[in-house]
Amino acid sequence: MFTFCWTLLLFIKGAEVREFNLTGCLHKGPGRIYHAITDEEFILECVLPSQQRTHMYNNSFLYKSKMLWFWQQKDGEPPKVISNESTNPTQEGNALWFRPIGINAAGVYICMIREEIPCLSNIIKVQAKNNANCSDNGRNELSLLIEKGHSISCPGIYCYNHLQRSPVTWYKNGIRVMLQEIRPSLKLKDDKIHLLKIYEQDAGIYVCDYVLFDNSIQWTMRRVVRVKIIAQNTVHTPNILAPSGVKTLEVEVGKPLKMECKVYFGFERNFLPMITWYRDNKESKSEPLLQKPTRIHAEEIGGKPFVHVATLTEVTERDLNSNFICFAQNSVGNSTGVLKLKRKKRALFRYILYGVIAVLVGLLLGSAFVYHYWIEIVLMYRNYLAKDETIGDCKEFDAFVSYAKQDSFESDSTFLNEEQFALEVLPEVLENKYGYKLCLLERDILPGGAYTDDIVTAIQQSRRAIIILSPRYVNGPSIFELQAAVNCALEDNMIKLILIKYKSFQEPESLPPIVKKALNILPVVTWKSSNSNSPNKRFWKYMRYHMPVKNTTGLGKNSLKFFFQRLFSGYQ
Repeated sequence: MFTFCWTLLLFIKGAEVREFNLTGCLHKGPGRIYHAITDEEFILECVLPSQQRTHMYNNSFLYKSKMLWFWQQKDGEPPKVISNESTNPTQEGNALWFRPIGINAAGVYICMIREEIPCLSNIIKVQAKNNANCSDNGRNELSLLIEKGHSISCPGIYCYNHLQRSPVTWYKNGIRVMLQEIRPSLKLKDDKIHLLKIYEQDAGIYVCDYVLFDNSIQWTMRRVVRVKIIAQNTVHTPNILAPSGVKTLEVEVGKPLKMECKVYFGFERNFLPMITWYRDNKESKSEPLLQKPTRIHAEEIGGKPFVHVATLTEVTERDLNSNFICFAQNSVGNSTGVLKLKRKKRALFRYILYGVIAVLVGLLLGSAFVYHYWIEIVLMYRNYLAKDETIGDCKEFDAFVSYAKQDSFESDSTFLNEEQFALEVLPEVLENKYGYKLCLLERDILPGGAYTDDIVTAIQQSRRAIIILSPRYVNGPSIFELQAAVNCALEDNMIKLILIKYKSFQEPESLPPIVKKALNILPVVTWKSSNSNSPNKRFWKYMRYHMPVKNTTGLGKNSLKFFFQRLFSGYQ
C-alpha cells in the first residue's frame, strides 16, 4: 500500500497534497531550523541529523526516482509537492538548491526518501540581507591565487557575537573538511579554513554551518562560499599556433575553404580576448571575412588554446592574390598570423599518385614473382654466386640414402618400388645430372661390419640424410636409420634431414617419440611418379633446394638466356 501511494505521488507532483497524511511529520517537530540570507546560494539536504556525519549531500542520480519534497509556506496551509521540474529550488540528488534563496522561500520543508527516510521536516527562516544589520556579512565568492596562501571565512559569523554559538563545521562539495596528514598545508583554526599553499583542486563549493543558541531556541546558520582558483594575469601577447608567421596553403579554385586560426591565450581575469580574420590586399585593406564569433574566456589556470574559423564559400582568383590575417588580442597586446593561398598543382598530384600506384603494383608483382619462383631463384643464386659449403667440411658424401629393403618374393616389375627409386632414380638425377655424391648402403659400404655401426658412420660422413618414407619403411626395421639420422643431426648441425614421402602411410603408435617429432617438424618432399620423372620437375627442384650448396655446373653456362631457361623450365 505504501508503494502504491508513493507511485501515486510521483504522478501528482506540482499539485497540492490532500490525501497523503503529513500531519504526523509536521507535528513531531522539525529536525533543524535553518537561518538563510536573501540573494545568496542555499542548500537544504535530506539527511537525518547527526554530529558525526562526514557528508552533507549526495548528488547521485538514483535519488531522482525515490525522493519527494514538500513545502508548507504558512501554518495551516496544505503542503505542496516540489516538482522535479522546479528551477528554483532545483532537486539535485538528495538536496534542494536555492540559487539564490528569496524572502518568500521561508517555510517548512518535508522530505521523504523511499526505503531510507520515511519523513523529515526542516524549517528555513530567511532574512533580507539589507535588514541583517551587520557590516561583516563577508564574501560569498572568493578568487584565490594559485600557489599562494589564503583563508576562507564563514560570511557574517561576527554578526552574532552577542549570541552563544557552536564551532563552525565546514563542508567542501558535500564532504566534511577535516585535517589530513596528506594535506599538511590545510589548517582549521578560529573557525576558518587556512590554506598555506593553494592548489587548483581547492576550487569548489564550501558550506559553513554553526548553531546559534537564542534562549531556548537553537537554529543553524548556513552560508555558502564559492571558491575559484586563479593565476597571475599573463604578461604575454597571444601566441598564434597556426598559422604561425606566414604560411602558404594550396587550394583548389572554385571549392569552399575553411581557414582555422589556433591561438593560445594565457590566464586573464576581467578581460575578454578576441580573435578575428580579415583580408588584406591592394584593393581594400582590413576587409572582414565570413566568420562566426568565438566565445573566449581565458580563465583556465594554465591558459587555453582556442580555434577560430573563417569560411570562403568559393576560392577565387582574388583570394589567391590576398593575404588572410588572423588577428588575436588580449590585455597585453596583439599578435597576427598570415595565410596565403596558392593554386594546387593537380597534374603534379596526379603524377605522384600514378607513380605511387605503379610502385605499389610493381612491389606486389615483384613479391608475387619472388614467392612463386623462390626455389628457382635460390637455386640459380647457389649455382652461380653462392660459396660451395662442402669445401673443407671433411665429409665424404653429400647425402646418405635410407629406404625400405625389398624382399625377393615381393618383387613386382609393374611398379617402381622404393628400393628401385633409391638405387636407380636418385643416383641418375642427383649424381649423374647435378654432381652430388650419394651414400648407398649396398654400394658404398663394405660388408662385414656391424649394421648399426655402419649406418651411424655413413650418416656422420654425409651432409644430408635422405629418408624415403613408405608404409614398409615406418613399420619395418629401416626406421632405425631415421632414428639414427635424427640423433646424428642433433649432435652435428651440418647434417640435415630430407624426408621424401614416397607413399602415404599411417604413423604406428610404436614409433619412438623423437621419430614422431621429426616426422611432424621436418620438411617433406612428396614423390609423384606420374609427373616427377623429368629432372626439371618441381620435385627435383625441391630436392636440390634442400641439398647442400655445391658448385657442380661451373660458370660456363652463366648467361642471362640460360638463367631464365633454367628459371621457368618445367615449373610444376
